[in-house]
Amino acid sequence: MKKKIALIFGITGQDGSYLAELLLKKRYIVHGVKRRSSSINTRRVDHIYQDPHDKNYDFRLHYGDITDSSSVSNLIKIAKPNEIYNLAAQSHVAVSFEVPEYTANADALGALRILEAIKFHKLEKKTKFYQAGTSELYGNVQSIPQNEKTPFYPLSPYGVAKLYAHWITKNYREAYNIFACNGILFNHESPRRGETFVTKKIVSALCKIKFRKQKKLYLGNLDAKRDWGHAKDYVRMMWMILQSDVAEDWVIATGTTTSVRDLVKMAFAEVGIAIAFKGEGKDEKGYVESCSNSAYNLEIGKEVVAIDPHYFRPTEVDLLVGDATKAKEKLGWVPEFTLQDLVKDMMENDVNLMKKELYLKKGGHDILNNYE
Repeated sequence: MKKKIALIFGITGQDGSYLAELLLKKRYIVHGVKRRSSSINTRRVDHIYQDPHDKNYDFRLHYGDITDSSSVSNLIKIAKPNEIYNLAAQSHVAVSFEVPEYTANADALGALRILEAIKFHKLEKKTKFYQAGTSELYGNVQSIPQNEKTPFYPLSPYGVAKLYAHWITKNYREAYNIFACNGILFNHESPRRGETFVTKKIVSALCKIKFRKQKKLYLGNLDAKRDWGHAKDYVRMMWMILQSDVAEDWVIATGTTTSVRDLVKMAFAEVGIAIAFKGEGKDEKGYVESCSNSAYNLEIGKEVVAIDPHYFRPTEVDLLVGDATKAKEKLGWVPEFTLQDLVKDMMENDVNLMKKELYLKKGGHDILNNYE
């Protein structure tokens, strides 16, 4: 049986790496796009790398960039894929306020470049296209929970860029009969999450506090509520979307919303530490209320969480919670991981990573900090 071919833009990111693993297990030939940089940026997929000198290798990386129309077109011409997954983006919401033009170029026009290349190479009947959307489309939410019919009201350059990508995907589906789908993904995390995203920041800071590498965790809006799931569940749904008979748009979510404050409490509780918050607004702080884990040995009353106004967005999104009823009823998608499972997975990974760094430090090696 001839293997299916997939092309993943954004393969070096969290979602791209998990999706590549999934597709390889399903016997796909996987092409991935990596950006040229002076430092190797393939850490998340190095474990599935295959030597291109081998005769039958199914994992193939190419240099390219979603902001370069010629490379996008050329890669699609080379791969002639059955499925294209566009996961490439400048996906940090706060950063999008600082680089709005680049965010628009990558996140909005990136989708257009792929769709145009599919049309240009006359692959409309062969190639299915998945566009990664975002719950940030809902922004100033018009209803609770949010589903496929909820009106969009984005509150960031990132959300606005993804709005264009969403509608241009629908437009090319209707205008050129391309099997093109939007996945409106609510927040999804994992041990591979980028260091500057709030979930990873919380977990990493907790590990660094344990090993005396950091004094406290600085955050922005503790009241913000999000629908957090595990990236492994979400990439499985991405694949399921392109296996369906009809091209549609889908919400991918757990249906449960949790505040940043409660997520902090969950992360600390995972290692036996209870946190109590005192104060309001920018003066709110988190203190160690109890510590039953001798490995952490944090003194009672120690301040471990503080607010840094720098992390507030110019326009805040207060509440996001998705309704994935359509995905569950039509495709049978059900998340396998709970939020507690996610926190446990991320904590275990970062504790092991910190142990590794301390081991290297004992051996006389320099250990560098990740600054935001």
